[in-house]
Amino acid sequence: MNKKIEILCTLGPKSLNSKFLKFSNNNISLLRLNMSHIETKNLSKLIKFIRKYSDVPICIDTEGAQIRSKVKKKQYYKKNSTLILSKVKGNFTIYPNDIFDKLKTNDIMDIGFNDLKAKVISKKNDNIKLNVISSGLLEKNKGIHLINRKIKINFLTKKDWEAIEIAKSHNIKNYALSFTNSENDIIKFKKILPHCKKIYKIETEYAVKRFEKLIKYGDNFLIDRGDLSKEITTEMIPVVQRKILNISNKRKNKNIYIATNFLETMIDNKSPTRGEANDIYSSLEMGAKGLVLAAETAIGNFTIESVLFLKNMIQVY
Repeated sequence: MNKKIEILCTLGPKSLNSKFLKFSNNNISLLRLNMSHIETKNLSKLIKFIRKYSDVPICIDTEGAQIRSKVKKKQYYKKNSTLILSKVKGNFTIYPNDIFDKLKTNDIMDIGFNDLKAKVISKKNDNIKLNVISSGLLEKNKGIHLINRKIKINFLTKKDWEAIEIAKSHNIKNYALSFTNSENDIIKFKKILPHCKKIYKIETEYAVKRFEKLIKYGDNFLIDRGDLSKEITTEMIPVVQRKILNISNKRKNKNIYIATNFLETMIDNKSPTRGEANDIYSSLEMGAKGLVLAAETAIGNFTIESVLFLKNMIQVY
């Protein structure tokens, strides 16, 4: 395995077991815990379990400045149907809670990755009525993007602060800041974690536009092609990836990691597509410091096989 290129893997239901964690010791560079899918009350126990079987460093990935759905029962909504968003109680609420009060009539919400889009029609007391303008599935814990405007959100959630304190008590030395948008975000995150390795995630169009300024303040950045594709068109993802890597390659000691969809096929299939293999190789050629597997290792049916294929691609490169 090429020691210069790192493999980062997200842990989830399919990989939080002794077999995968033992396998990680000689095959993975960093084990990612996504706080968007982990309760802080379980974090300490989870860290202890991982360390029982693996010596690979753990990375705490913050929720960051993103609106997320809280849903009691997932449901498919057809175009022109009505969706009710509740402030406190109801099937559909949002997090952080204070975002509810900031929503306005005509706001358009892009919910998750199943094409569900809904427009705010009216707001009364503790309920917001939305008209579904694009059919899709409403699920819990999915990112929500406002298409028509931006809402200022704190760069760390209350849950993030709690997770960082717990992680510090376990001597965790790796952290990722989701939805990094400004130089100030980086400066503040550095002050909170002065002696740790920090990865700043590029997931918004605004961050892409400011990247030449952002890179002056941080050393490690991650292009999250999933959430980024909610803000820019899919055909622009490879353009942006090349732009960021070209900027980084001109500077010393700057590292770019890339995440999302490298081996999406291997969530349900034992073998990847030729297109996925080409994507991996192209990303390495562009100068990526590391590649990230997310759903492939968190919820995929071929977790170990996915890592081994990625490892083989790195060896070929």
